Amino acid sequence: MTNRPRWMLAAVALLVATTIGLSAQTRFTYSRGQSVSPAYEGWWQNEDGTYSLFFGYMNSNWEQELDVPIGPDNNIEPGGPDRGQPTHFYPRRNLFLFTVEVPPDFGDNEIVWTLTTNGRTERAYATLRTDYLLDAQTIGTEMGANFGAVIHEIRDNQFPDLSLGVDQRRRVRVGEPLNLTAFASDDGIPSGNYTPPEPEPGKPHPAYRVPQQIVPGNPPGLRLSWIVYRGDASKVNFSEAQLKTWQDTRVYSNSPWSFPYALPPVPPDGRWEVDVTFDEPGTYTLRAMAGDGALTSTENLVVTVDP
Repeated sequence: MTNRPRWMLAAVALLVATTIGLSAQTRFTYSRGQSVSPAYEGWWQNEDGTYSLFFGYMNSNWEQELDVPIGPDNNIEPGGPDRGQPTHFYPRRNLFLFTVEVPPDFGDNEIVWTLTTNGRTERAYATLRTDYLLDAQTIGTEMGANFGAVIHEIRDNQFPDLSLGVDQRRRVRVGEPLNLTAFASDDGIPSGNYTPPEPEPGKPHPAYRVPQQIVPGNPPGLRLSWIVYRGDASKVNFSEAQLKTWQDTRVYSNSPWSFPYALPPVPPDGRWEVDVTFDEPGTYTLRAMAGDGALTSTENLVVTVDP
């Protein structure tokens, strides 16, 4: 038997320990093939005594978008299966996407959202437990306002005002442009302007530095995007690329959570316009989403597309 120096044995032990530690810290990301997990975000009480239960979801894929029609694989009960949930699922985290309203006497009952994707069934259980109580600050923090830090003004934040143009058509033919018009305004909270940092001589470009914040930052300011809420988004074409409403943190991703990103100016009179066409007939639900970096207002538009 060969005697080995102690320093060699110590080096081997250190190498093994380091390898095990790195393996334990390994995190995998996936482009496709993973499931979508429904998420219960929390609740608050409305002035009339009813409660709003907030839902979102986490799509574990970075690229794959999924369509799950209302039914056995996408249902909310009791009172369902359709309680206003999406049927088209964008990648990654989509926060505070819709609410389910429940009566003042909801008590200890629960609402369950069941979702099956890529062969896996996940559920979100919504209750009025006090640890799920929300306010404007909590929602803003989760959305990344002020990089997730607490600032007093967000507690007084109001949802942006949002309305759709009354003259919009809701029935078109395949390939026929439909003009979408939305009006949005905000109370100016959160305040401030965000400018992406400039490169510094001798230092890595800011886009490729290690993130310093735990929560992805979401710049303040009014913005509006259209998404496909129900229907095959691959068959829907907007005349201008829409700002992403899901947390895409990859650089240069046209996302407010992405570096570098500066919000475009608000259009005159708060009037946003874009054209949309459809490649296949069917019924589609488009959703306008107006946000201020902390709270988001939504309006749906159902479009019937004929051959």
